[in-house]
Amino acid sequence: MAQRQHWPERLWLVRHGQSQGNVARDLAHEAGHSVIDLDLRDVDVPLSDLGHAQAEAAGRWFASLPEDQKPEVLLSSPYVRARQTAEAICAAGGLCGGAKPTILDERLREREFGVFDGLTTLGIREQYPQEAAHRAKMGKFYHRPPGGESWADVILRLRSMMNTINLHYADKRVLVVCHQVVVLCMRYILEELTEGQILAIDKQADILNCGIAAFDFEPNAQALCVPTLALWNHGAPLEEQGTPKTAEPEVMTGSR
Repeated sequence: MAQRQHWPERLWLVRHGQSQGNVARDLAHEAGHSVIDLDLRDVDVPLSDLGHAQAEAAGRWFASLPEDQKPEVLLSSPYVRARQTAEAICAAGGLCGGAKPTILDERLREREFGVFDGLTTLGIREQYPQEAAHRAKMGKFYHRPPGGESWADVILRLRSMMNTINLHYADKRVLVVCHQVVVLCMRYILEELTEGQILAIDKQADILNCGIAAFDFEPNAQALCVPTLALWNHGAPLEEQGTPKTAEPEVMTGSR
């Protein structure tokens, strides 16, 4: 068997379905409010009704794959909306050999927003004008809101996550259910991109709720594995199941 230098056979990345936080944030922005009307910790925000339907549709899509192509391992962010998405995929028969327990890992959690949590862009500018100006100067890749994380901070913990995947799940087909910024930062790591390149990808299109990405890891002519992007922000499962596609831009408040 060809050696993959401890890489998985395939790595799937799936953003969670639409959350109640996504809906509340959109309503707050549309109404011009400073605060998002959602009295929950970010970790506890569940899927919306549409988000549940999206997760179930994604699960049916994975279940439709040939058995030898389905994910063998499922890793998830511990946040409720990600766990519910992972559970729906398992329940639909989306994993090889039937449903298996989801492995939760806090390194896959959403980017932490610190003092910006629960505020709209308007609210941040009103309550933290100096920090908003600092963010505009630094850019979102390196800016760290007080008590929160920059994209670079997220990347640091995800490099550790990839080391764990390579150590424990070499040659396996691995499915990761996570969040918008996590998906983008994983692509940054795997393709060895620059700040400018990943921000340009982010600007092209928002990551769909339950949008699917996939990387393959096959040896090249020099017998070295180079991660190859095989699928990006794939929304076909939602279209095929007749479930509306949704995506929320990563503004100052994050994506929830």
